[in-house]
Amino acid sequence: MGDRRTSEYGMGTGEKVKSAEIESLEKRIETMLSDSSLKEISDVVMEAVKSLTSSENCYIAYLDPENRDSVGISFSHMTGECSMYAEMGEARFKVRKDGSYGGLLGYSLDTGESFYVRDPALHPAAHGMPEGHVPVSQFLSVPVTYQGRIVGQIVLGNPSKDYTSYEVDITDTVADIYAEALVKLIY
Repeated sequence: MGDRRTSEYGMGTGEKVKSAEIESLEKRIETMLSDSSLKEISDVVMEAVKSLTSSENCYIAYLDPENRDSVGISFSHMTGECSMYAEMGEARFKVRKDGSYGGLLGYSLDTGESFYVRDPALHPAAHGMPEGHVPVSQFLSVPVTYQGRIVGQIVLGNPSKDYTSYEVDITDTVADIYAEALVKLIY
């Protein structure tokens, strides 16, 4: 058998990360809840998690409580369609008839797992990138959960240093903060 390329894949440790930056984010989101839109809160979460994980790109989504579509509300512009999505106010990825989302973007929603992968194209769930999409060297995704139910997703890409379990743990911690906001604002 010839060489088979594999990609480094990992998950978090399950530990919640404590830091001054995360505490500050939590307090900021709490104060924003009474008079800010979900978009404004999602933008703050996006900038914070990008900074905390040294990531260039990010996608913040919630699951529509009516139909379970994944609705990206804050995201880096990585395709030509992103400007159109931004004007629409969302990038909607419909849930399949079987209840799954599919692909690498939907993997954490389908499995409930938080993970990173260093060569996304080699992950078994990957099915290619849309034409004109910015290349993604590394990929990290966590489901946003509340009381055991997936209510959203945080996806990161193209870090300035390799993702490790620590970045997954950071993102899981931020996801808990975002989950509280989602429940208060739309669930």
